[in-house]
Amino acid sequence: MGYRTEHDTMGPVLVPEEHKWGAQTQRSLEHFRIGTEKIPVEIVRAFGVIKEACASVNEEMGKLDKRRASLIREVCLKIREGKLDQEFPLAVWQTGSGTQTNMNINEVIAFCGNELAGETLLHPNDHVNMSQSSNDTFPTALNVAAAVSLNERLFPAADRMIGALKELELKHEGIVKTGRTHLQDAVPIRFSQEISGWRGMLENQRSLLEKTQTGIFRLALGGTAVGTGLNAPKGFDRRAAEKIGEILDLPFEASQNKFHALTALDSIASVHGVLKALAADLMKIANDIRWLASGPRCGLGEIRIPANEPGSSIMPGKVNPTQCEAVTMVAAQVMGNDVTIGIAASQGNFQLNVFQPVTVYNFLQSVRLLSDAMESFTENCLKGLEADEAKMRENLSRSLMNVTALSPLIGYEKAAQAAKYAHEHELTIREACLELGLLDENTFDNAYHPEEMADQKEGV
Repeated sequence: MGYRTEHDTMGPVLVPEEHKWGAQTQRSLEHFRIGTEKIPVEIVRAFGVIKEACASVNEEMGKLDKRRASLIREVCLKIREGKLDQEFPLAVWQTGSGTQTNMNINEVIAFCGNELAGETLLHPNDHVNMSQSSNDTFPTALNVAAAVSLNERLFPAADRMIGALKELELKHEGIVKTGRTHLQDAVPIRFSQEISGWRGMLENQRSLLEKTQTGIFRLALGGTAVGTGLNAPKGFDRRAAEKIGEILDLPFEASQNKFHALTALDSIASVHGVLKALAADLMKIANDIRWLASGPRCGLGEIRIPANEPGSSIMPGKVNPTQCEAVTMVAAQVMGNDVTIGIAASQGNFQLNVFQPVTVYNFLQSVRLLSDAMESFTENCLKGLEADEAKMRENLSRSLMNVTALSPLIGYEKAAQAAKYAHEHELTIREACLELGLLDENTFDNAYHPEEMADQKEGV
């Protein structure tokens, strides 16, 4: 491997010839050999948008000449298209402001732009970083990457899962089964009603995410080092945020309080709190489905889910609810990420939060995992889910809690007496009521209709 010599304010550094980064990137690689976690590609792409927008605004405001601005934009397009991904190798575990990643971006843009020009026109700090600071560009990239990942990945995945649940509701509308509370038998419910509960969870969290994400559309860009906007021309913040919004077709705007934007991660923590709630709902849905599919002969067995792969290396023919297990593991990871983000958000000391790389790493991982898990669960589980109507009817007919329909006729205590008697003597509710003399045959038959108990009452 050959090397070339690059310089920064601390002196010369040897950089591998095949790469396009500079001295500060190389120093970071050598000083932070920690873990395997790298700055997410979503952050790199977000920086490509930010640097492009800043170059255009600097040109419009007469600070940057047309040729340099064009070179920066040309390289930024390559970054956004993923053509330079191999040039951004830095660890998450670096400076907490993300300065080294900002300089990694600046150095690569300058090097590539100078290659295109055939001469040295771009300086990483003087031109690519013009009117900016790492302290306002990294939190801006954090918000941009978060917003893009939510709108381009998570919302579409959630919508497809909601759509699959709606189809399941329609398909199973007429099926009545026993309800369950406390893992014990309860009064009847329609299977479509049970599914609607799952759908409602996803719709609620999606709505909350739409509302909560408004905070991350407000960008720190223009605050520069400490929020005062030093070395950025007046109006730069507004015009740069608008330019980012135009590129990505999202409603970004300049934060009106840059001191808040630089020191606080409350908006990203709030959005991730909803992601945690979504993870909790997905955990509940997956657990419900694997309980209902348990068996196939010695469990509840009320639904059938796709048999996607063999489930055991020793038990022939065994099939497991693997999609449910994947979703619940994802949920556990997201809940853990929320703890990390909560702690990181509390560390906004004075004018800057210095836990930003770990925050964005965990946030983007959560979005990626939740999105992929919902897509996988929809395609490989929900779309093949089927009710076992015979098993549902059998369980419904054996449920002692159907006695609740008789409470208005014989009272709570006598209904409880019938249920206990039926359970102790292995009888049906009908047989128990007749043996105990609580009701005659005609009265019982007129009052006892489990299927009708699942009809939703007005106002419920």
